[in-house]
Amino acid sequence: MRTSLKEFISQYVNFDDAELEDITSRFQVKAVRKNNHLFRQGDICKDLVFVEKGCLRLYYLKEGVEVSVWFAFGGSSAIDIYSFISGKPSNYFLHAIEDTEVLYLPKTALNELYNYQPKMQEMMRNFWEDVILNLISRFTALQKDSAEKRYLDLLNKPGYLQSIPQKYLASFIGITPTSLSRIRKQIRKMD
Repeated sequence: MRTSLKEFISQYVNFDDAELEDITSRFQVKAVRKNNHLFRQGDICKDLVFVEKGCLRLYYLKEGVEVSVWFAFGGSSAIDIYSFISGKPSNYFLHAIEDTEVLYLPKTALNELYNYQPKMQEMMRNFWEDVILNLISRFTALQKDSAEKRYLDLLNKPGYLQSIPQKYLASFIGITPTSLSRIRKQIRKMD
């Protein structure tokens, strides 16, 4: 059990089997029903969350409209980095767009792990670096690439197109659902 969590952790640092078992055994299991939230704007993100199966969406509200920031599928993490690190209230909502099972580690348990699993600090440093690089890449694409290019990039990520409703995809690439429909129609004409 927890094989995907072990694989996730191992991509950042090598632990021996006993260390990995100890770390993953500290994660707690939680089922999140479709459309339910793990946290809401104003809550503090206190957990490192790993998606075992399903999909979570991180979003914020802008003038009453939901703007999708990030999607976390099975085998990946979901977190509000700013709130988790600073201990300040989140500006985001994290909710399940389908029935989802997560494994989570409270920040207090993570801090305890740092004390007697020193490689856990290296693992988290590598993880944070990966998250930051992904965020920079995403922000750069939003500023530099056309909406059509951003959509074409999603075509290389089949999970996005299969699991995520069009209205969430549209806000993720920074356009309206109508604009996304138009782009999809133009792309189909080219094929």
